Amino acid sequence: MLSKVAERIYWTARYLERVESTARMINIYDQLLFDTPRSVRISWYNLVVINDLEQAFGSQYTVQDERNVVKFLVADDSNPSSLVSSLRAIRENVRTTRDVVLEETWEQVNELSLYVQDNLPAGIGRNRRHAFLQHIIHGCQQILGLLYGSMPHDAAWDFLRLGRNLERADMTTRNLDAAIAAIAGLGDEPGAVNSSQMIWGTLLRSLNADLSYRRKLHLAVQGAEVVRYLLEDDEFPRAIAHCLDAMIDSAGRLPKSRAIQSDWQQLRQQLFDEVDYAVLNGPLHQYLNTLQGHLAGLHRQICETWFPAG
Repeated sequence: MLSKVAERIYWTARYLERVESTARMINIYDQLLFDTPRSVRISWYNLVVINDLEQAFGSQYTVQDERNVVKFLVADDSNPSSLVSSLRAIRENVRTTRDVVLEETWEQVNELSLYVQDNLPAGIGRNRRHAFLQHIIHGCQQILGLLYGSMPHDAAWDFLRLGRNLERADMTTRNLDAAIAAIAGLGDEPGAVNSSQMIWGTLLRSLNADLSYRRKLHLAVQGAEVVRYLLEDDEFPRAIAHCLDAMIDSAGRLPKSRAIQSDWQQLRQQLFDEVDYAVLNGPLHQYLNTLQGHLAGLHRQICETWFPAG
């Protein structure tokens, strides 16, 4: 397989996962608008900070309100991580790899792109935002389900799996960070404890993790256990541990992977040693930042090993 083709498949998976996870992240805050007391003010700008997009946002907007943040994350062409920009990148990558991916993938990507373009006002406004985001989530799942269910499990499939799980791990950390930021915004408001439990429950539901969490832990929603589950569970597909295990498995089937496998297995063994589940605020935020740095390092290793420049 040509390295350029492999890279495009890898980025197709990353952008598909980014679109779905960004929609989920916006959904978290959207649902909190209806679930938390009116006295609690949710800072939508947290979603910009969590995604390290402050500079890009500041170059386009002066007011850090809900509408501008949602518009920036959904529809802004100047934001390379917006839903519109990511879908454009998906479309281009699929267009140039149609001899490797299924023909139906191209059709479904076009359908989703057209839906988003035709319904952007619904996504930015509050009244129909939930239905808009759910349609995007289901569309991404349909495309990835087609690829996962029908592609031969060859090198192309492993690059797809690498991209999906790396992006999924990164976006899980950002969804966790979004919940932590929302809880921090509660301050000493009356009922803050109940509201924080509601936020953790909303996070689980937004990641389709509520049923599996309760079935495995047999516990009510508790912040520390939610964080532990989304970091360390090796069975839940969006948990960091599961994503790393899938990446190690796929890397092992690709050429020139011995050094990467060794490094990643060592990281996997040590990654959760320094998490303090008793303190779910500043220290956990710093840990998630460090974890995102590790994931960025995995991306660099992938590029250096399989997508050399030029």
